[in-house]
Amino acid sequence: MILHTDGQVKYLSFKSLDDLGCVRNYFTTRTGGVSTGYHSSMNLSFTNGDDPENIYRNFDIISEVVGVACDHMVRTHQTHTTNVMRVTEEHVFDDGRLHDQEWSDVDGLMTDVPGIALVTFYADCVPLYFVDPVRRTIALSHSGWRGTAAGMAKVTVEGMCREFGTDPSDIYAAIGPSICKDHYEVSEVVADAFRRAFPDSYPGMLENGKEPGKYQLDLCEANRQYMIQAGIPGDHIEVSGMCTFSERELFFSHRASDGKRGNMAAFLVLEQ
Repeated sequence: MILHTDGQVKYLSFKSLDDLGCVRNYFTTRTGGVSTGYHSSMNLSFTNGDDPENIYRNFDIISEVVGVACDHMVRTHQTHTTNVMRVTEEHVFDDGRLHDQEWSDVDGLMTDVPGIALVTFYADCVPLYFVDPVRRTIALSHSGWRGTAAGMAKVTVEGMCREFGTDPSDIYAAIGPSICKDHYEVSEVVADAFRRAFPDSYPGMLENGKEPGKYQLDLCEANRQYMIQAGIPGDHIEVSGMCTFSERELFFSHRASDGKRGNMAAFLVLEQ
């Protein structure tokens, strides 16, 4: 990924998606906002106890960076599902304000409408970006361990095929910053879910932990494998390789902070 600086704001983008020429992609860091304390400073979530006025101001700041007005930002309501919603012109407004969401239990978004920013939120879970440059459609999904084990990456591709006629071999995908295997210790229950999901390949993403009954899980690799199973060519997938737990000055991390943190956001915009 490429690290950019715009004033006080630092954000990342995928070169492979930038090079397609039909989308703009962003992943925010924790820098450049107005939130304070453990939300400092670019917190973009209303669900973790931050002052709402700070969050609205942070969205105004990010709006300038992304180049999309707040009323054209459509956000997920993440509950670790594999629900992917199609975004249309009916989801945007013309008053410049960030609007409350009228939907729930949505962890993924897809659209073929230019100029709308799809927005998803993170503090260790995996950001998944999808671009079909042939049919000019995009999708953005949030994938924690539950979503990953349930095949969020594959479900998102299936949604693009169903709604837009996408051929999976045309898709370019990217996997954003998230907690890495070295720092993501999981229980036997979670390990079993991935053994069932990947009966032939789970040893490549699951290793014994530091104590009995614990395991180290590679969520990025699991999502990459699901992308390939869905028909995306392996050389069309870019993986950030950045760990939210390790790089705490740049990212919020739920595990590293014992839950006292803000949220970064991923943005994906189809060009006009």
